[in-house]
Amino acid sequence: MLKSTLILALFSTSVGFAHAGDIAKGKELVEKNNCSACHGAGLKAPVAPAYPKIAGQYQDYLYFSLKSYTVNNANVGRNNAIMQSQVKPYSDKDLRDMAAYIASLPGDLVVKK
Repeated sequence: MLKSTLILALFSTSVGFAHAGDIAKGKELVEKNNCSACHGAGLKAPVAPAYPKIAGQYQDYLYFSLKSYTVNNANVGRNNAIMQSQVKPYSDKDLRDMAAYIASLPGDLVVKK
């Protein structure tokens, strides 16, 4: 019960805002953060199998994924030391901007039917 309450609290504060984002500012932040060092060229060619392709991914998914690294509770948030340190200095607006930019990139993710 507590875990589901924490998850709801985390995401309910930002549900209506995940669509907003400044693509130009997001590009600046992604480049400053050197996301391509792990996620590869165009953010769709990861340097290791453990790193996901993120270019073209759904904006909401990207935002909530980034946001979950900011939660100081391993039972609720995502637990990856590299990503936690990468997103720590950024505000919710910054995370939305990064998500908007990454979502705008051409990706090669496909939905199998």
